[in-house]
Amino acid sequence: MLAFTSRHLATNTGAFAGSERLRLLILKTFALFVVTAVAEIVGCYLPYLWLRKNGSAWLLVPAVLSLALFAWLLTLHPAASGRVYAAYGGVYVAVALVWLWKVDRVPLNSWDVVGVAVTLTGMGIIVWGSWARG
Repeated sequence: MLAFTSRHLATNTGAFAGSERLRLLILKTFALFVVTAVAEIVGCYLPYLWLRKNGSAWLLVPAVLSLALFAWLLTLHPAASGRVYAAYGGVYVAVALVWLWKVDRVPLNSWDVVGVAVTLTGMGIIVWGSWARG
């Protein structure tokens, strides 16, 4: 997402085609970030269940698979740059709090919501700034 600029869209013949392509790129990248975050969280959550909640040692098998999936998904990210990983980090924070709310059944408070908003705003600034510079 962050590695792409307007010059990557130069193959399009019109502004509409370029904006549609950009919109699709952003959507695909965001979805990839969400799936990557879920794989990372699952890969860490299952050993937690084993170690802290007396879960079966068999939980380590899907944990390893999930972390392998996470590592593979990282290779699909648009570029291995600090900006891409900073943007991924913003999505990770949001997904982690959704996990806390939906899986751990811990209600989110206003500070959680504000924190995610600040994080995603920061991510947006990084993304927009890299595109604005071209």
